[in-house]
This record gives sequence, structure tokens and C-alpha cells, in this order.
Amino acid sequence: MRKQQRRSASKRPRSLQRFRVGIVASRFNGQVTNGLVSGAQRALRQMGFSATQVDVVRVPGAFEIPVVLERLARSRRYGALVALGAVIQGETHHYDAICREVSRSVAETARTTGIPVGFGVIFANNLSEAKARSGTKWNLGTEAAKAAVETAHTLREKPCANAARRANTR
Repeated sequence: MRKQQRRSASKRPRSLQRFRVGIVASRFNGQVTNGLVSGAQRALRQMGFSATQVDVVRVPGAFEIPVVLERLARSRRYGALVALGAVIQGETHHYDAICREVSRSVAETARTTGIPVGFGVIFANNLSEAKARSGTKWNLGTEAAKAAVETAHTLREKPCANAARRANTR
């Protein structure tokens, strides 16, 4: 069994062999977020990641995603991260505050740590809209995972410093 695992690991593209992905997903609105997690995991498998290369961390709600995401990013254990959640508009301004803060904090984590973060937090007017974005036809979890991995590859293969240097020579 170990030989078979080693062989399959060696057949993976070289860039994926030591690359880990962390998924931070809220438990709140589980009927939506579970679909997002499934979509992200399915996309990562299709890209060649093994289950041992993907860690899923659950948090109570969308507001708690950024603090855990930042801790994972600062650990330098992950080549890419994925933020997944669902915020559904209610009758108060709480929705606006949560959406704004989660978006800002997730983007800040990516910028300050240099670890790509796929943003898969759904902001919806109602449950049916949220479900439509976390199903099989279209899944924001799938899109967020793909975006995080593609960005990580871009940063690894074409470092920003080299791109800036080339731009300054034109």
C-alpha cells in the first residue's frame, strides 16, 4: 500500500507535491456551506490534490473566518487558502456590517501574508439565492478553490518581483 501511495504521489505534478490547501468554512447556514466545502474539495481533487493535502477548519460563522484564516496563513503551512461561508440578509443592518468586515479582512489577510485566498463567501438576499450558488450547477466553493490554486501557481512560477523588474525595463 505504501509503495502504491508513493507512486501515485510521484505522478502528481511537481508543483503540487508539497503544496497544502486550507479551507476555512463557517458552520452557520450549513445547508449552504456544506455544499461549498464539497465543491471546493471536488475541485481540488480534480486538480490533483490528495485528501491529505487539504485541511478543513470549521468556524461558527462568517465573522470568525478571518481570524482563523489569518492564523493559518501566518503558519506558512499552506500554499493557498479558501474562505467559505454564507451570509443571508435579514431585517437588520447586521448583514451589511458582516459582509463588509468579512470581505475586508479576508482581502487584508491575503495582502499582508502573501498567501492566496480564494473568496467563497456568499452574500445573498435569501436562502434560495444562496443555495443556487452552492449547488451542482454553479458552486462558489469550486470557483474559490480554483482561484486560490491558480493564484498560488502564478506567484510560484512568475514571482511579482521579476514581473515588476520586467515592467520597469520597457
